[in-house]
Amino acid sequence: MSDISAGYRVSGRVQGVGFRWWTFKLADRLGLRGTVANRGDGSVEVQVCGAPDAIAMLVEELGKGPWAARVDGVERFDSAEASAATAFTVIG
Repeated sequence: MSDISAGYRVSGRVQGVGFRWWTFKLADRLGLRGTVANRGDGSVEVQVCGAPDAIAMLVEELGKGPWAARVDGVERFDSAEASAATAFTVIG
């Protein structure tokens, strides 16, 4: 199956709780490429590219977050930005 790309904005208490590094470890374990970054509005943005089933697993976990987080929502948006990535990285 071909790789797909997508973006996700995670809202709630997701900054200052290790969310980016938790996402990095999960995405790396799932073999995904892309980025994770804090946004000025308090959300976290994830740009991801990889196998559809691995992305689905990531999104399911994004909805839960690490133990200290409180996820209020995960919003998908179209993005081809991650398709050029060769690894998964934390921005900022």
